[in-house]
Amino acid sequence: MDNNTYKRRALGKGLEELFNNEQINFDQIEEKILDSSTRDEIVELPVDELRPNPYQPRKVFDEDKLNELANSIKEHGIFQPIIVKKSSIKGYEIIAGERRVKACKIAGIEKIPAIVRDFTDEQMMEIALLENLQRENLNSIEEAMAYKNLLDAMKVTQEELAKRLGKSRSHITNMLGLLNLPEEVKDMIVEEKISMSHARVLSKMENKEEVIALANRIVNERLNVRDIEDVSKDESIKKTHKIKVKQNNKYEYIQNTMCEKLGTKVKITSNRINITFTNDNDLNRILEILNIGE
Repeated sequence: MDNNTYKRRALGKGLEELFNNEQINFDQIEEKILDSSTRDEIVELPVDELRPNPYQPRKVFDEDKLNELANSIKEHGIFQPIIVKKSSIKGYEIIAGERRVKACKIAGIEKIPAIVRDFTDEQMMEIALLENLQRENLNSIEEAMAYKNLLDAMKVTQEELAKRLGKSRSHITNMLGLLNLPEEVKDMIVEEKISMSHARVLSKMENKEEVIALANRIVNERLNVRDIEDVSKDESIKKTHKIKVKQNNKYEYIQNTMCEKLGTKVKITSNRINITFTNDNDLNRILEILNIGE
């Protein structure tokens, strides 16, 4: 049996085609695995033999939500098996379903239904990122690190990665810019003391001391994005006692908010809103965010 034939069997019929598509979707991958698996392929695995996906980008889990899931599992059981890969060392690595595993541990459940499949390291990385991105579970810093890891591992451009994940290139670029922020400012983002819109303005600044000073002002003085846009361009923040609000474009704050929500360039001029998209996939992504059908 050659290597390609083995991979097709290991992944399940049709699944390898999903990874070869220009754009991949976590729900499609999970659905394909579940649909192609027979009852005999769903096995009960000891929870203590399961390890997180080494490429899992999410580092922070909401304890309240985990406890809610644990209570639900106690009462109703697990409706959907997790997906794992046999570890080359010991036990299994979780491909999809880490929250369910954590909730089982909280609930005191010792075994969990699972489907075993084989994946390359690149596929494991993509799946871990997609599960979190498409189900909105990552904070901004985790998302940015996930993009960086994918770029390094896959050796692709930001444009290629954006197409692969159904994002705009500007969104990828803006997220990666957060990684240049000082660690204490990154912590503020993770702790949700600073919004992504604030963070994007801060990431355009070069002087780290000024970035930290302004970040603290955002938290302590509850400054909004419009307040800090002029300050972020001022090289002497420490001497700035009164913030001046930009007047040249009264819609700039709305533009920035829309850019952040849609992950693409938005321009408001002369009672007109212009939204940029790169291709049909990107347009569909924007329409989904706006809850508009094709």
